[in-house]
Amino acid sequence: MSFAGVRSALDQYSRNAVQTGVESASPHRLIQMLMEGALGKIAAAKGNMERGNIQAKGDQIGSAISILDGLKSSLDKEKGGEIAQNLEDLYIYMERRLIEAHSHNDTAILDEVSDLLRQIKEAWDAIGDHAAASEPAA
Repeated sequence: MSFAGVRSALDQYSRNAVQTGVESASPHRLIQMLMEGALGKIAAAKGNMERGNIQAKGDQIGSAISILDGLKSSLDKEKGGEIAQNLEDLYIYMERRLIEAHSHNDTAILDEVSDLLRQIKEAWDAIGDHAAASEPAA
């Protein structure tokens, strides 16, 4: 099998694995997956920025912004109240900072956004750990 054939097979496997993971994930896990995806896109953007790969950097930052927009749209402001509003404001801030990082080629801004998102993810992960610990055994 050629390299292109192997690459195609790996890409297909990856798409199927992600689709299967999404289909079987709880709502809590889906949010974790979005956050993990955004962190991965920001890390890839940083690598592309450092290598001077402008197109790939822009693609990765655009994907990260899209994921943040998805996180923002998943917020339930009626049930979440002030916390949901604060998260929305933080997601908007992170989107704005990603645009600034792209236009100024500033890896420090990418690090700032990653740190903020990582803190949110750690809190979200802890909620899941707490919920799983309090569920009765089947």
